[in-house]
Amino acid sequence: MIEIRGLHKSYGSLKVLKGVDLDLPKGKVLVIIGPSGSGKTTLLRCFNLLEMPDKGSLKLGGNTFEFHERAKIPQKDILALRKNTGMVFQSFNLFPHMTALENVMEAQITVQRKSKEEARKRADTLLAKVGLAEKASSYPHKLSGGQQQRVAIARAMAIDPEVLLFDEPTSALDPELVGEVLKVMKQLASEGMTMAIVTHEMKFAADVADHVILMDEGYIIEQGPPKEVLNNPQTTRANQFLNHLRGQTDE
Repeated sequence: MIEIRGLHKSYGSLKVLKGVDLDLPKGKVLVIIGPSGSGKTTLLRCFNLLEMPDKGSLKLGGNTFEFHERAKIPQKDILALRKNTGMVFQSFNLFPHMTALENVMEAQITVQRKSKEEARKRADTLLAKVGLAEKASSYPHKLSGGQQQRVAIARAMAIDPEVLLFDEPTSALDPELVGEVLKVMKQLASEGMTMAIVTHEMKFAADVADHVILMDEGYIIEQGPPKEVLNNPQTTRANQFLNHLRGQTDE
């Protein structure tokens, strides 16, 4: 599904990714963890070329990209890639002037060229799937943070992507609202949705992930099944980071 080899990304003199290799098979859940500034969000955004890598290669489904100094990726190829990925941001990013239903319909109409009737039917189904059928006519400002994020998940799913990307989807939520979003994500995982998730929710990672990578300073320093990475890290830096997270949970 996703193959990454030798991925590098810099912002000026700041090297954020320093040669990342990664595989995400179809139907599996990848969880990316690490301290702030480790490169995890940049890596996730490279999956759908919201960030353009400087060097390396990316394969997602039938789309293959090679990155180097002189490479110019055609816009049509970038758009083709993005049609196969759904992105859920930490800050929801819903259209404030549209209802929940209209938010989920929009990409179907503008990107997939579906009729309004067809888009509405799909949107109704997805809002019901995330437990918000009764909120279809509500505008974002009338919804809680957890409800807005569930609408955002429904919107990402509306284009039938091959993979869903989540950038810390619960970090902007009040603690009591986190569970309702994670419940939807767990359901998607159980249905075989391919997902890559940046998160600090370690219990969720342990329960749902097939593979966990721990990043630090632009490198993957630990990777493997969640039980191995989370319970038996092999590096001092990974131990420090995970102990810090455990300390926060215990407070």
